[in-house]
Amino acid sequence: MPSRAILGLIALLLWPVLALAQIPDRAPDLVLTGVLTGADHETYRELPFEPPPGTQRITVAFDYSGRDARTTVDLGLFGPAGFRGWSGGNKASFTVAATDATPSYLPGPLETGVWRLVLGVPNIRPTTRARYEARLWFDRAEAFAGFADAPVADGERWWRGDLHVHSGHSDGACKSRSGARIACPLFRVLQAAAEADLDFVAVTDHNTVSQAQGLRELQPYFDDLLVIAGREITTFQGHANLFGPVAFVDFRLGGEQTPDLDAMLGQAEAAGGLVSVNHPALPSGEACMGCGWRAETDWSRIAAVEVINGGTLALFQGQAENPLDGVAFWQARLDEGHRLTAIAGSDSHDADRPRGEPGAVGRPATVVRAPALSQQDILAAVRAGRVFVDVAGDSGRTLDLAVRAGGGGARMGEDLALPAGLRAEFAAEATGRPGDQIEVLVSGAEPYRLPLSADGPTRFAVTGDGRRGWVRLNLRDSEGRLILIGNPVYLNWR
Repeated sequence: MPSRAILGLIALLLWPVLALAQIPDRAPDLVLTGVLTGADHETYRELPFEPPPGTQRITVAFDYSGRDARTTVDLGLFGPAGFRGWSGGNKASFTVAATDATPSYLPGPLETGVWRLVLGVPNIRPTTRARYEARLWFDRAEAFAGFADAPVADGERWWRGDLHVHSGHSDGACKSRSGARIACPLFRVLQAAAEADLDFVAVTDHNTVSQAQGLRELQPYFDDLLVIAGREITTFQGHANLFGPVAFVDFRLGGEQTPDLDAMLGQAEAAGGLVSVNHPALPSGEACMGCGWRAETDWSRIAAVEVINGGTLALFQGQAENPLDGVAFWQARLDEGHRLTAIAGSDSHDADRPRGEPGAVGRPATVVRAPALSQQDILAAVRAGRVFVDVAGDSGRTLDLAVRAGGGGARMGEDLALPAGLRAEFAAEATGRPGDQIEVLVSGAEPYRLPLSADGPTRFAVTGDGRRGWVRLNLRDSEGRLILIGNPVYLNWR
């Protein structure tokens, strides 16, 4: 009978090869090929390459033949300054950048000069010829595709998430196993998001991306939770979340490199990021320096506004409508002609806060209609306004809006041409509870309420005046409390 050590070795050789890097959706920038023979048994082969100047991320996908003959090829990487990692035979792809790298590899600056992909050959039979191929991508732009190497789930539906959460990489805290108050580890933050039945979460620590390496390692474990790259850009003139990239964006407004908000937004755009203004109606002073939004802003460069913030929600005992909510701020920008998506975030700083409490991870929630659960799809849907805000974090309610007029149609987040005198038929597509009401908000008019239909959409009509405007919905419960906030259908915006 084989010894336990031999069985362990066999298990190691048969261990599945994992793909742990998202492969760019384009042809590789470099392909390295070759043949291994029996002469390569128990040797190392180096494959030199030189990334172009300005490379921000290296991605490698490796494959070889001969596995049916027990050929085994290990993989590692050395940079000009030395060792950058070794994954052996357990990973078919990896990525390395300044901020993050596939586990087995070291993040850090990408030095100019000659790099070496190292092939270790612990086993190849004397008569075997094994072909290998290494495909390499050199990303000079700073756009980041995400921590997941594929969509976490597929299918058009409403996806529920939290777009504003803090960890111990800034000021997020929680209890240790012995009950001490500590800087909260990323694992505990993501666990809280999973326990809240969220589909996605963005960890948005203040001005840093040091969380990126830990999130890359944790995403495969949380394979039913999409982790979106984020940070809260915290300035003296306001706070804003930046979703998508992990590259550095200078938050020091007024400094030489970032003299004003436009310069900062230019860096965010170059990195492929989506910017959302946080808690804009908060006061800014000694209690919370820079918390309210005071920056001179080109709103065409902003994608979203956080209309409900969990910290504010907690301050007012769960009442969404309070002097510090961001709804009025957002609607004022809409009335000025700026197209901005309303989102929400718990702003959680405590992963131990009980589920469902205001400010706990997942309350409030941002609910997004997207074709797949991927960073790209979720952020694209936020840009498009296919979003509603769930104040209470209650997965039992939904809200959408559809309209038809003159042979055309639109849904929440989209545009509709509505000439003066033409009647538009709207349908509020909502699920709720007995006694819930639809609140109809039309730009320039007083809101009114309709009972939520128990049998199909709740219908109403608007007659066009030919001017630019918007129509949106809220859902209120039987006591009139604000539960869901819908984004607009835009009238005559093109």
